[in-house]
Amino acid sequence: MVSWPGNGSGGLWRRLALLGLALSALSLAPQGVRTALGQANGVPRAAPTTPVTSAVVFDTQHTHALSLFGAVKYPADFSHFDYVNPEAPKGGRMRLGARGSFDTFNPFTTNGTPAAGAALIYDTLMTPSLDEPSSEYGLLAESVEVPDDYSWVTYTLRKGARWHDGTPLTPEDVIFSLEILRTKGAPQYRFYYANIVDAKKVGPRAVKFTFDRPGNRELPLITGQLVILPKHYWEGVDAQGQPREFGKSTLEPPLGSGPYRIGAFEPGRYVELERVKNYWGQKLPVRIGQNNFDVIRYEYYRDDTAEFQAFLADEYDIREEFSSKSWATQYNVPAVKDGRIKKRFIKSRQPAPMQGFFFNTRESKFQDRRVREAIGLAFNFEWANKYLFYGQYKRLSSYFDNSELAARGLPTVEEFELLAPYKDQLPPEIFTQEFKVPKTDGTGKYRNNLVKALKLLNSAGWSLANGVMTNETTGEVLNIEFLLTQPSFERVVQPFLRDLERIGIFGTIRIVDVSQYLNRRDKFDFDVIVHSVPESLSPGNEQRDYWGSETANQEGSRNVAGIHDPVVDAMIDKVIFAKNRAALVTATHALDRVLLWGYYVVPQWYVGGDRYAYWNRFDFPAEPPPYNAGVPDTWWSRAAAEELAQPTSPDAATDAQSDHDSSSELLRGGLDLKTDLHGKSTSTGNDEGKRTP
Repeated sequence: MVSWPGNGSGGLWRRLALLGLALSALSLAPQGVRTALGQANGVPRAAPTTPVTSAVVFDTQHTHALSLFGAVKYPADFSHFDYVNPEAPKGGRMRLGARGSFDTFNPFTTNGTPAAGAALIYDTLMTPSLDEPSSEYGLLAESVEVPDDYSWVTYTLRKGARWHDGTPLTPEDVIFSLEILRTKGAPQYRFYYANIVDAKKVGPRAVKFTFDRPGNRELPLITGQLVILPKHYWEGVDAQGQPREFGKSTLEPPLGSGPYRIGAFEPGRYVELERVKNYWGQKLPVRIGQNNFDVIRYEYYRDDTAEFQAFLADEYDIREEFSSKSWATQYNVPAVKDGRIKKRFIKSRQPAPMQGFFFNTRESKFQDRRVREAIGLAFNFEWANKYLFYGQYKRLSSYFDNSELAARGLPTVEEFELLAPYKDQLPPEIFTQEFKVPKTDGTGKYRNNLVKALKLLNSAGWSLANGVMTNETTGEVLNIEFLLTQPSFERVVQPFLRDLERIGIFGTIRIVDVSQYLNRRDKFDFDVIVHSVPESLSPGNEQRDYWGSETANQEGSRNVAGIHDPVVDAMIDKVIFAKNRAALVTATHALDRVLLWGYYVVPQWYVGGDRYAYWNRFDFPAEPPPYNAGVPDTWWSRAAAEELAQPTSPDAATDAQSDHDSSSELLRGGLDLKTDLHGKSTSTGNDEGKRTP
């Protein structure tokens, strides 16, 4: 399953700020191509989009939540998540930093650069709990029904769900959202929801999604992640009387249903999100203790240096630190010493993102894996960790590191059975050797690695001509441009370039702004980029977008490496259709091995958690959730708490009671389902590179 906002390690709002809603948020990423593949002439392709038909009657379950790991943690009548403070006061402001600029409030297309936090104005059918690895609870949906063959899913919407203009949220909105995202949204949505072959209204508040084939346990959770958009708004006209066009960028604040709405803004300077005081869902158990700030303001800065200096100057409140050097050396300031600024490291139990130097294998010079392996041999991680990173990092050696999903040792019998049919298409080492990333002694001397690199290049048809690595057939010179968006990452790439020069490979660094970077990345106009792919403990359909052949040449996809390998596709299929947890782990190990031995990435590093610095004017629960830091969505303003503790006037108390009563009425409409479930009612997603957008 995709590591979406709330699923991955790190702060939800920082991910949304960087990724729009890359069902990251989708890093959040925020941040997902999801499709099941069949076979055509031995090459995986999209499964046929025909409705599932069966003469078998399957048992179904009506529930308040879904999980890929069996039973969910919280019962139908739970009051709030354990990792929140249910008494957290509302009020105050939270200021966050962002880089570059923005020119649209629509984060669902590839047109324009979305404003930070633009996705916070929307709700989804389900929402994750941050202390379970892969569970979702009803948000817009008060209940969900799914058969035991996972061939369809039905959601029943809550009675009180409404848009910010007061219009009720309907099944028509749900169906519209699916279709508009697939037809006019970013390319990944067409793949992500490709398995849905039918969406129809089956009751006054019910929507049924039918899938193209049974057996995919993840699809009900995937549909639960669907962001719901207002049909009446997008089919209406703007302030100038012109029809709205979903596929275009816009600075007209859109209509949402979530806890925040767009407030004041100035592109390139700031954007504010205002808490919706009468938000329909604020008293739901899945929302209690969260979304506590009246205003969330993103301050924009030219680059990370300016952003960091602004934080020290108290221009914004909280900073997630991605630079080991800054974390180790740059916080030795009076505000830290006297306690006005606090530093906090929060461990994560999520798989580490695969961060690394990603090759663009669409380029002819990178299409031979021996060339890619040779380049990786010139990267001296141990030296970088010692002299650049202050020993803070561990080397990545898996696409699913820091978890049981990482392949270790030699393939097991079960893994061998998955890989053996493709033996002629795989490197022989995958069956006989444990994959290990190159190691050095931490000095600048590692001759053995470079000698091996030269032998690999020679075997691939490259040789030195006047000290320059040259293709023996075409005469092409092996030069590399590293495309970056952060000047601070130069200190990592420059030593790498010096070592590459020792084997005749010469390179350059090109630093561009965020908009240019996104445009070049989405159009695959690069040699090598620093990229990060988030993973969850339940990988599934999103692996198609990351590594699948169908997305290799689809502009805007997350398959930035251009991987086009039928064996990778087959292993992804095994992951998606795993029948139980053990089968999923085995299939993920097999996929991990195929990717690692393909050398599509020079793996970098991970820290195993998140580093935060913040001005000491906030409070938060004592224990953060294990699968997401909960920063700052579970935090609250200390000043707001102190203000709440002060005596209030009768008028203020009346105002507060009115707000509470209207929300409670909405809650009663949604709570009927809880008794229905018991049969008692019939109520109807590091070191700078981690921040790459």
